Amino acid sequence: MTAKQQRPEFYDRSTVPTGNLLANARKQALTRGLYDFPIVDVDAHHREDTASWSGLIPHIEDDAIRMFAEDVTRRESAAGMMGLEIRWHSNSGRIVRPGVNGFADTLSDDGRDPLVRRTIWAMDEMAIDYTILFPTAMLFLGLHPQPQVEAGLARAYSHWLTKEILPQDERIKTMLYLPFNDPEAALRMVEDFSDDPAVVGFMVTSVRYKPVHSNEFAPIYSALQERNMPLAFHAAYNWNDQSMSLLNKFISVHALGFTTSNMVHMTNMLMNGIPERFPGLRLLWVESGLAWVPFLMQRLDNEYLMRTAEAPALTKLPSDYMRDMWYSSQPMERSAKTSIIESTFDIMEAERTLLYSSDYPHWDFDAPSTIYDLPFLTEDAKRRILGGNALDLFGFKAEKRATPPTETTTVEADQGAPVAPPLGP
Repeated sequence: MTAKQQRPEFYDRSTVPTGNLLANARKQALTRGLYDFPIVDVDAHHREDTASWSGLIPHIEDDAIRMFAEDVTRRESAAGMMGLEIRWHSNSGRIVRPGVNGFADTLSDDGRDPLVRRTIWAMDEMAIDYTILFPTAMLFLGLHPQPQVEAGLARAYSHWLTKEILPQDERIKTMLYLPFNDPEAALRMVEDFSDDPAVVGFMVTSVRYKPVHSNEFAPIYSALQERNMPLAFHAAYNWNDQSMSLLNKFISVHALGFTTSNMVHMTNMLMNGIPERFPGLRLLWVESGLAWVPFLMQRLDNEYLMRTAEAPALTKLPSDYMRDMWYSSQPMERSAKTSIIESTFDIMEAERTLLYSSDYPHWDFDAPSTIYDLPFLTEDAKRRILGGNALDLFGFKAEKRATPPTETTTVEADQGAPVAPPLGP
């Protein structure tokens, strides 16, 4: 037998409910009692498809950028506007997911945008009560060579999302994209959108080449601190990065890019004393997994203790500042030794610093059971991570909003059949 033939399968592909990829997540939510307490997903996504892009374009204020956007979308996808994202078979099109939207697109038209219906449907399937929604292709917009294009698209996206999408359901929130390549435009975003009830913070895409400790960003940090609004750094990858370009496989770039993009910004934040300059600035690090946190804590502590003169603004260890921040859980690294994950949780004090995130509908998303099934967590710790910490950070109401499935759909899902949820909202 060849090596390929001998490779073990990690799951039985015949059991995958391709008609509804969330059928198992729904079953898990029911059997674990996840419909009994609040769950908050701090990182879910939507794709900037043709429908959403066509709604966004009229909000572009600059005539030249708007005409360019119209032309690009006539010829290719919206991703063509977003910078340098590489698309080929390694990271696009290999994983066939006919059930990615489940049966959400077959729901009766209740007047809400299909994006809203799909999002709420997925939330209900996983027993999620509140979701913080992020874009997908725009995660690469920080690589765009023209800052005015980044700023123009970010502002148009924010108008479209806050005016046309989020008012349709109060369970969907967002942390709006900040065009950090144009600090003045980013500050105006904070000033103009921070009062919107669906905006619970702001987000910087970590794939960019701006030193986040630079004084030009100080007014932004000050404005966020004054408003008590969290700032998230959302990780991604850039295969064209000089170090990443040495890697020949997407699996390698994906493994390293999502961690290093946040590690660089975190290190600059810490060693340049941003937490001391802005002690009320609440920082959230999104979609880097968890393994990097104890690594960076130990590495920076070790360097700091030998070279404290190079970080004169710090009054405590870098790891202590890191424990004053928050982290999203996905993609939580799996390990054959549970003790490794337990040690990670212990070092970062996850019971109060970790926030559940699904990253749905991306291919590596985590259902809430990823956290709930950890054997070393107490019931209270599970509930804190799955919802309680986010309720405190964002000020959401501590109430259950997700709608469990009916008994009929539950039985059929348990039997492995792809089952549609009831029609209607």
